Amino acid sequence: MWLIGGAITAGLLWSLRNSSYIPDPLLSRYIQLAGSLLAFTFAANALVRFRGMHDRITLILAFGFGLAGLIEMGANLAPHAEGAALAVPLSWMVSRTLLAILLVVALLVERSLPLSREPNKEIAWALLVVGLISYLTSVVFFAAPTAPKIYPHALLARPWDLLPASIYFIATLGFWKRLKHTESSLDRALFLTAAVNVVCHLAMTQAASHFDAASGAAQVLEATGYAIVLAGALLDNANLFDQVSRLAISDPLTGLANYRRLLEVMESELLRAQRTGRGFAVLLLDLDHLKQINDVHGHLTGSQALKRLGNVLRQHCRAMDTAARYGGDEFALVLPEAEEAVAVQVAHRIRKRLAEDGHAPKITVSAGVAIYPRDGLTIEKLLHSADNALYAMKGRRTPVGNGMSMEGEYLGEQGAGEWGSEEGQRRRITK
Repeated sequence: MWLIGGAITAGLLWSLRNSSYIPDPLLSRYIQLAGSLLAFTFAANALVRFRGMHDRITLILAFGFGLAGLIEMGANLAPHAEGAALAVPLSWMVSRTLLAILLVVALLVERSLPLSREPNKEIAWALLVVGLISYLTSVVFFAAPTAPKIYPHALLARPWDLLPASIYFIATLGFWKRLKHTESSLDRALFLTAAVNVVCHLAMTQAASHFDAASGAAQVLEATGYAIVLAGALLDNANLFDQVSRLAISDPLTGLANYRRLLEVMESELLRAQRTGRGFAVLLLDLDHLKQINDVHGHLTGSQALKRLGNVLRQHCRAMDTAARYGGDEFALVLPEAEEAVAVQVAHRIRKRLAEDGHAPKITVSAGVAIYPRDGLTIEKLLHSADNALYAMKGRRTPVGNGMSMEGEYLGEQGAGEWGSEEGQRRRITK
């Protein structure tokens, strides 16, 4: 990959040096302004990310990109000095070198102290560090004995651009190594941005004047680098938003929907059933003897038992069903357009999968079914009806040896004592 990238860069430099194309100076200003706006946008986005994530790397990069964009925009809006055709703009050198240094500094800080515990103090500290680095960078260029110049006929028309190119190359290596440990859109974007900036300054070394093919290509690459890092930050924020949204409606232990999401689904099913006239079933499941499992095997094994039941619910239910952790050791399953016989069959399948999952200790569940509209017209009524049916099933259990067994398990609130009838058989699961 590195050899291919080097070959492409060498071909680009050769073509730029031998090109007779001269870009419009007005177009060059537009490109620089666009790059500055992209840098400002990323800086604002990075500050928002820091407030939520407290990661130091985005805080330093926010100030670095913001300051670089501010310097470049100020220099772009100011009139060019007369007789400076063969002088390298100091604003270019200061802003580009400053950003390269801050990329390296951000990597070093993130490696030693990745997270901030006091964000407000960190902002002041980061401002101080960025201000100090920008001051020292400006002093180096303004106090240099010879100002950066352009040598049109030399092999490197602008040799000073090798300095930021080398610093960007160090940053590229650092972010490339960082990708081995972290894999996010922003991390990949920072690596690509640093690599693009290396090519940007290598292209600028071939610029024989302020406005030629090489300088135009370098400015396009600079704006491209800003666009890449901004796109990476936006994609990363979108992924973080998806994760937060999932956490807001999911149970952290089992990954199933939480109680809040369960109520939302049931409300939606109520509205749908009222429109279509087709009901739905609610199946409540209770993990048997969880306290005994915790006392004998430990709470970690108890948590694993809850996760085992959650995995069975997630893997062996219909795609249109919604499995949720109702609370504690109770789970709920919403079955759209399902009759009681279907709910009983689903409960039987869940119990069978649990018995065959190959893990110890063996776990069983009790179940209760409620059908809309037979057992209730509201969420509260349906859950109450299913809960009563569930505990009616638990009440019919009889202990056998060290475990629990029974002839049949009651799943409906209605029809108690109908074990020999056809309706009663539909409300029964053989263990």
